[in-house]
Amino acid sequence: MASVRTKQFLILGCGYVGAAVADRALAAGWTVTALTRNPVAAATFGARGIRSVVADLASDEWHEQVPAAPEFVLNCVSSGGGGVEAYTRSYLRGMESIVRWRRRAPAAGTIVYTSSTSVYAFGGARRVDELMPAEPATERARILAETEATLAAARSAWARVFTLRLAGIYGPGRTYLVEQVRRGEIAGVGHHHLNLIHRDDIVGAIMGCLLAPPAVTGGVFNVVDDQPTPKAEVVAWLAERLGAPSPQFTGEPHPGRNAVTPDRIILNGALKAAVGWGPRYPTFREGYGSLLSH
Repeated sequence: MASVRTKQFLILGCGYVGAAVADRALAAGWTVTALTRNPVAAATFGARGIRSVVADLASDEWHEQVPAAPEFVLNCVSSGGGGVEAYTRSYLRGMESIVRWRRRAPAAGTIVYTSSTSVYAFGGARRVDELMPAEPATERARILAETEATLAAARSAWARVFTLRLAGIYGPGRTYLVEQVRRGEIAGVGHHHLNLIHRDDIVGAIMGCLLAPPAVTGGVFNVVDDQPTPKAEVVAWLAERLGAPSPQFTGEPHPGRNAVTPDRIILNGALKAAVGWGPRYPTFREGYGSLLSH
């Protein structure tokens, strides 16, 4: 009997989200290759069953070191900190390198790219879905929108293309808001809505896209929980759970941001309809409740 070839999965940028996706893929029996610029992280991949490639995504040095035509590709690279230059290299130049790689080889299957809801400039508590235009208000958001456009322009190189615009990420080991509550000082303003998504629900969304039926040909989708909530309400709930005093809002942006995030309500109905995804943690209460119970 002929052996059945396992699915080849290439993860470009195997950090906080990518590593969790890798674990899910390995559990499904896929062969996972992960590109990272961090040799320390790469050293841990082998023990988990992940083949590692240490390289800068923006370069072309990795092109000959990865599977030529994997069934699945995930680009979830991050900027690794830094300013506009780091964003440009990690996101835009990285995507340009992916396009060059694909055009030198047979068309691959499905690619998922994790972008950000920051490409939307709308405020005023406006309800925002994917039909709204991307009108980035900051230079970093403009780079992300340009990266999306670069992938869209190379659509013919792929069987399917999914761009997932992620809301604010939290989860195990990423509890910035909890730490702010403990310190008693919260960046931003209380009446603006928080649009959040738990890391594990991002993993579910990515896997849902990769495994979607052939009739689902791709698209641009928001990935956010079911209940964007005013920040003051979230903070009050956390303070009560932590037994901490009610913290003060600074009215200033979070360190590393140029402005306070606009007040908007990001909608997730399109992804639910397309691939049948639904968040395991539908609101901040379930998500943070799980984190605080451990």
